[in-house]
Amino acid sequence: MIEKKGWRGLGRRFSASPARATRVISAPQYGPASAQTTTHCGKFLVLDRLTGHDWNVGEWLPEIFTVVLGQNEDNCRLHKINLFGVMDMSFFTRLREGLSKTRKTFTSRLDALLTGKKIDAELMDELESLLIVSDFGLEAAGRILTDARERSQTASREDAAFFRDTLKDVIWERLSSARQPWQIATHKPHVILVVGVNGVGKTTTIGKLAAHFHGEGKKVMLAAGDTFRAAAVSQLEKWGERTHCPVISQGQNADSASVVHDAFSAATARNMDILIADTAGRLHTKINLMEELKKIRRVLGRQNPQAPQDIWLVLDATTGQNAIHQVRHFHEALGLTGLVITKLDGTAKGGVVVGISEQFNLPIRFIGVGEGVDDLKPFDPDLFIDALFVQ
Repeated sequence: MIEKKGWRGLGRRFSASPARATRVISAPQYGPASAQTTTHCGKFLVLDRLTGHDWNVGEWLPEIFTVVLGQNEDNCRLHKINLFGVMDMSFFTRLREGLSKTRKTFTSRLDALLTGKKIDAELMDELESLLIVSDFGLEAAGRILTDARERSQTASREDAAFFRDTLKDVIWERLSSARQPWQIATHKPHVILVVGVNGVGKTTTIGKLAAHFHGEGKKVMLAAGDTFRAAAVSQLEKWGERTHCPVISQGQNADSASVVHDAFSAATARNMDILIADTAGRLHTKINLMEELKKIRRVLGRQNPQAPQDIWLVLDATTGQNAIHQVRHFHEALGLTGLVITKLDGTAKGGVVVGISEQFNLPIRFIGVGEGVDDLKPFDPDLFIDALFVQ
C-alpha cells in the first residue's frame, strides 16, 4: 500500500493495479487532473508511485502499485475519486450528509475516545464497545481492532492519531476485499434477480437501478415478479414509464415464475441488455418465500443455464444487525452475488455496511442515501470511508 495525502485534505491508500494489464487511454472530458500531477493535451496521466515514471497514452501499465486516472471499473478502481476532480462531488456531498448520523455516533465518539490517549487494553475495550454499538457486529469489531492494534505495535506507534489512521485503513481494506468488477453478460439478457423482505424499498430500488443502467445506454426491461404485495405491479409499471423501460407483468396474484419466464422471453426477443426481475418480499423466515424464489431461479435456468447472472439482496440500513440475519438466510438459500444497501441517510447504523462486508465477503453493488433517483449509486469503498471519517 502507498499513501498519498494532501489532495483536498483527504488521505488515500492505493492498491495494486488490476490483475490484468490495463492500457492508458485518452479521455479529455475528465481533465485536468491535479496540480500535483501533470497532464498533456487533457489526456489521462498514469503515475507510477514507486518510480515516479509518467506513463504515456497507449502504454501498458505494470502490475504493481500504480495510480491511474481511469474511465471505468475495468480501467481502474480510482476513476470516481475526488482527488483528481473526476468524481461527482455532489454525490460525495450527499453521501457525507447521509452518513452524518453514523459519524455522530461512531466517528465523533471515536475521536473523543482517542483524544490524548495511549492505546492500552482499557481503551481497546471501549473501542470494541463503540464498534458493536455502531453495528459493526461483535466478530467484525474484534477482528478489526485486533488488526489495527497489531499494525500499530509493529510500527512501534501507540499514539492515538496513528491508530485512527490505521483503523481507517483496516476498515477500508475490509470493504475493498469483496469488491469485484461488475460485468454485463455477453449472452443477452443479463438477468438480475432482486430479492429482499418487505419494507426495504426493493421495488423503488429496481426503478432506480433501471434509471442508472438506462442512463449508461443499456436497454433495460423490468419484470413485475412481486405479485403478492398490493400495488407492487402498478408501482413498477410507473417506474417503467419514468425510466422509459418496458415492464412485463400479469397482474396481482399471478405466478411469479411465469411472469419472469415471459419477461425473459420478451427480453431475448427484443435484444435487451438487462432484465431486472422484482420478487415477493414476505418475511425471510417463511419457507414458502424461499421456495418460490428457488422456483424462479430454476425457471430462468431452463431458459438460459447462466441465468440469473446476478441475485442481489436489497437491505434497509436502518435495521442494523437484522440486515446481517437477512443476508445469511437469503445467501444460504439462493447464493447471492451482490447487495444493495438503502436508507443510509436515515440511520446511525452505517457500521452495518462494514459488518456485512467483513462477515460474508459479498460485493456491495449499490448504496442509497436519499429518495431521489440519483441518490442510488455504485458503492465505492473509498468514498464511503472518506465520508465516514471526514473531519
